Formats: sequence, C-alpha cells, structure tokens
Amino acid sequence: MPGHGEASFAVDHYEITLAYKVAGNRLNAEATLRCRALADAPAIRLDLHALRAQKVFVDGRARPSRHQQGKLVIARAIRAGEEFEVRVRYDGRPRPVPSRVLGTAGWEELADGAIVAAQPHGAPSWFPCNDRPDDKATYRLHVSAPADYYVAVSGELVGTRRHGSSVTWTYEQPVPMATYLATVQIGRYEVVRESAPPVPVRTIAPPQRDRAAFDASFGRQAEMLAFFASCFGPYPFDSYTAVITQDDLEIPLESQGLSTFGQNFVSAEWDSVRLVAHELSHQWFGNAVTASSWRDIWLHEGFACYSEWLWSEHSGGRSAAERAAQHHSKLSRLPQDLLLRDPGPALMFDDRVYKRGALTLHALRCRVGDAMFFDILRSWVAEHAAGSVTTEMFVEHAAARSGEDLGGLFDAWLDRLPLPAMPGPHQAASARR
Repeated sequence: MPGHGEASFAVDHYEITLAYKVAGNRLNAEATLRCRALADAPAIRLDLHALRAQKVFVDGRARPSRHQQGKLVIARAIRAGEEFEVRVRYDGRPRPVPSRVLGTAGWEELADGAIVAAQPHGAPSWFPCNDRPDDKATYRLHVSAPADYYVAVSGELVGTRRHGSSVTWTYEQPVPMATYLATVQIGRYEVVRESAPPVPVRTIAPPQRDRAAFDASFGRQAEMLAFFASCFGPYPFDSYTAVITQDDLEIPLESQGLSTFGQNFVSAEWDSVRLVAHELSHQWFGNAVTASSWRDIWLHEGFACYSEWLWSEHSGGRSAAERAAQHHSKLSRLPQDLLLRDPGPALMFDDRVYKRGALTLHALRCRVGDAMFFDILRSWVAEHAAGSVTTEMFVEHAAARSGEDLGGLFDAWLDRLPLPAMPGPHQAASARR
C-alpha cells in the first residue's frame, strides 16, 4: 500500500489500551510498541490516521513528533540492530482510512456500536502501527466500553473488569498477527452458540429470530473447522469466533481468529454458506500463513475460494470439479487482462483473483492427485504457520513436495493473461484424508 509501512524497523509486540465512547464515537488510547531497528533511519515513522498524538515517548523519554500525510513522525534516529520502545498517548474520533483505488477501510460506526474492517490499509484508523502485511507481532489489548455492550477482539479473552458504567475487556493474541488482521467489534451482542471440538467455536450476535437460517449458515461452523483441519492441518489458533452485526454488511470481514458478518448473511442460501466457509478457511490461508506482499493476494483469496468448493463437495453439494467447471466457464467470458501473480492494486480484490486462484489449485490437484495435493497444503501450513510467504515459495514448495516439474502449470495460471484450459479429472473423489 503506497504510503503505508516502514522497512527500517519491525514491531515485535503491541500493547494497546482503548476507552471507547459509543455515543459520539470518541477514542482515548495509549499504545506501546516494542520494536527492532532493521536499518538506520533519521526518525521513527508510524502509520496513524485522523487521531492525534498527545504525548510520545521513546524508551521512556518524551520526544517531539509531528503528523505528516498519515504518518506520526517521531524525532528519534534509530540504528540497525537497536531495540527500542515507543509509547503513544492519542485520542480523537476514529474514521476509516481512504484510498483512491481501494475505497475506505478501518474503524467505522455502526447504528449501535463499532466495527473494524481493516483489510488492507485500515489499521492506522485506530492505533499507531507499522502497517505492512509482513510485519507480524503479538498483541495485548484492553478495550473499555459501556457495560451493556459486548467487545470482541482478534485474540483470546483473558478477563473482564467492571468500573462504574463501563467494562474493560482484556484480550491477548500470542500468535504473530499482521496489522490488518487486528480487529475490535463492539455491539449489543451475546454468545448465541458455542461448541468445543477441536477448539472452542463461538458465534456472537444479537438474539437470532430465524433459527433455521442461522443453523444452516452458522450452525455447522464446528463441523467446517474439523473438516478444514483434516484438509489443511490443525487449526492454527486457540479458538474461532464469528461476530454477526445487527447491521447488514456488503461483505464479510476477515481477521485473525475472528470473522465478522452482517445480519444479511444469516441465510441457508449457498452464497451465504460459502462465505462462512470462506472466512473460516482464511484462518489457515491469510492469517496463519500470510502473504509478504499484497501482490500475492491469491495465496489468501484463491485458497479460501477453493475451500468453499471443498466444503460444497464434503457437505453433499456440488463437487469441487463441478464448481471449477462452472467458474471456468464464467471466467472464459470475461476480459483476460488480469495477471494472477501481480494483479495490481485496482484488481487485487477482483473476483477473478478469487476464482482463477481457486482454479489454479484445482489444476494442481488434478495434476498431482488428492493424496499429494492435500499433503502439499498441510505441509505448506505446517512449515510457514505464523510466518510470511510469497508465490515463489509456494511454487517451489509444491514442486519439491510432489517431485514433479510444475513450472508449466504455474506459469500458465499465474504468469500469463489467457485463461488456461479447464483442468482434467482428478484422482479420488473425497477431499478428506
């Protein structure tokens, strides 16, 4: 993202304390960042949008700072190899970060509450950060909100404490997380469903009126998680949460260990069910294993789209091969001007990235067979969990694991504009191993 992130340092840990007033959309906060310098730099530059830093400290000493084009510039030089701590006290009315190409992303007011939809550039709307997808850190977050609101955060709840008319919720995220995957959801919610195997799976939402639609769309999440674990390896976090807002949302929202849906996605229709599966599968592809650069977004969205087709196949719907044929036919009638390896900012969330990415995986499955295909996926996650990856790394991994020359296959799907022919039949009928 142009203007986002700095290569001169990395953040190892964020400690963030937020006090949020729903009425008036007001935030008072403090963030402490434990950092490592990767290169010499004349100043420390953090991403921070629309909020004002009141005081800034580096290693306990007050430092002058200024705001400059979405950056908080701190007057403190750093040297490669140095460890340092930045503490920022800030406040204001958070609002989404704009982009001429991608629209807005970040902290938004709901009709009654707040939501953080940070992908890909919205993290600076609520905390100072190094907003790069490859700079992953652990987090501890303390969020205070009125006592009649539920606070959900991308981490594990370690405690709540009431003080007067508000409650402070404390969450920890011990698995390194990219900034865009950090989220806070605040609303008049309750836990409407929770199940345990193999990890806690909970849905947080307003009371549900249409239980049949809820059961059809969100009621099988524990089964989905167990199925995906059989395909991709153990679930990579300690729990999974789905938040359903009272408001309708245009699209679901991905974050680490937590996904957010509008009330409009509570439906038995396939277009809702597939998105429940899609967001859940991002916990492996996007959250545990994260693309180093946004040009490699197919490593998230193509994998999550193919996971939809796998769930369809497993749950008694159309097979992955049928879904692949359906979408190959649709893609063949669209402009052939998207390069999957690097679609560019204007097309990075184009539906063709999702579908062509999924078809690339289906072509790989057809080429190497089910047993090897799922071995490739499981070993990919196992080797890179909590890390950052590139397309080149996946291509090399698939070739090394299979022992086959896959250069022609990946070149056709990733590096050329024309849509390759529909892959042939694959070996074995079941995805589950």
